[in-house]
Amino acid sequence: MVDAKTGERNSRSLWRCHDCGKQYTVRIGTVYEESRIPLRHWCYAYWRACTSKKGVSALEIKRQCQITYKSALFLMNRIRFAMAPEVEMKPKLAGIVECDETYVGGKPRYIGTRRCGRGTSKTPIFAAVQRDGRIRRRVVADVTSRTLKGAIREMVDKKARIITDDFQAYDGLDPRYEGGHDTVCHSTKEYVRGDVHTNTAESSFALMKRGLHGIYHAVSKQYLHRYLWQFDFLWNTRYANDGERTVLAIKSAEGKRLMYRPPVGVRLGYANGASH
Repeated sequence: MVDAKTGERNSRSLWRCHDCGKQYTVRIGTVYEESRIPLRHWCYAYWRACTSKKGVSALEIKRQCQITYKSALFLMNRIRFAMAPEVEMKPKLAGIVECDETYVGGKPRYIGTRRCGRGTSKTPIFAAVQRDGRIRRRVVADVTSRTLKGAIREMVDKKARIITDDFQAYDGLDPRYEGGHDTVCHSTKEYVRGDVHTNTAESSFALMKRGLHGIYHAVSKQYLHRYLWQFDFLWNTRYANDGERTVLAIKSAEGKRLMYRPPVGVRLGYANGASH
């Protein structure tokens, strides 16, 4: 960071490219490019996002960093984007893979004795979890057989062994996977049969919901996928210590830009799932 003309240290901490001669900073080519938020706030927010199992609200970052609420939302959204997986570079899940779905948000519809789940206004989320391995979650449009099987084909290797509950949408998976398809019958209150269970997937959902309910309180469907990126990153790096996890998150910011403008009429606090 030496000025090309005077040979002294550049006061703006700029670097100069030897090939094209253009100046740049450490922010270029990352999620904090063109951001005027001091890097010390970015570092602190990365630390809090990576060391809090259930996440950290934008209001908390606002209070602790003494920045505006809008800046805290800006910062946290880009950190979640940095945590987004590069799916095309990841191998598919293998071995024993548990597949399950859950529902978040929306208003409960009282249909008979059922207060939530299929047939309500809640948003469905599908998850595939490799035993002692990685997780992949996504927001899905519905829980039809076509949608769920399509998600499994994209996420899971054909040599894997699939384990699901007895939901009819999973019927017919056997021919596609060499390891077979086993089910646990939740409708008859069967939850474990030997090594056949979906407890790993349900445990990941429990952690996700504690964060959505307890920290963020309200997350719209439009931005839910960003929070899934964060929870998936925390799950996939669960064996790393806090420092290692933070370093991985900061490194993952390279080469990513989030160009974002709130839709007209959308409240920032609700749309970004902030804690009020």
